[in-house]
Amino acid sequence: MITSAHIIIYSTDAEADRAFFRDVLKYPNVDAGGGWLIFKLPPTELAIHPDKANDRHELHFVCDDIEGTLRDLKEKGVAHGAVTDQGWGWMSSFTLPGGGNVGIYQPKHPVVTG
Repeated sequence: MITSAHIIIYSTDAEADRAFFRDVLKYPNVDAGGGWLIFKLPPTELAIHPDKANDRHELHFVCDDIEGTLRDLKEKGVAHGAVTDQGWGWMSSFTLPGGGNVGIYQPKHPVVTG
């Protein structure tokens, strides 16, 4: 039985990005050995979108209040993009210390609970 999912973010500065998830986002974690932190993520949803190609995946974090969340991140020194209305939700992204961007959105659609 599948019990969870393992998501990988590739980074040119993995140590800085791990510290960001540990110290800024405050995600609980365990050290899998040698400083390789494995983080517990909040509840997760999965959407399957049609595309012309396989093997393309995206990571977006979900929040209840995108303006408030981005304001909190900015106060912690985290850069973020503009908020856009996508119809299904309000979308933005924030920049990890390693330079990568991660999506974040506030959905307008119902969310799965439980």
